[in-house]
Amino acid sequence: MPLYRYRKSSHSSADRECVEVATNIPGSVAIRDSKTPDGPILRVAAPSWAAFTSGVVSAGLRFGG
Repeated sequence: MPLYRYRKSSHSSADRECVEVATNIPGSVAIRDSKTPDGPILRVAAPSWAAFTSGVVSAGLRFGG
């Protein structure tokens, strides 16, 4: 399995649920729950992640909203 380097969401805080995302493997994005770093991960193709994040921005979705 590739060695993913995760980064925490900029919207996270110590007492809230959040996700971590790894984009260091070309063509792949890995997503996991920050509270269970040894738990399961979701891996998606980089173009799919780009489409998802673009859709979130286009829809005006925001943290807490």
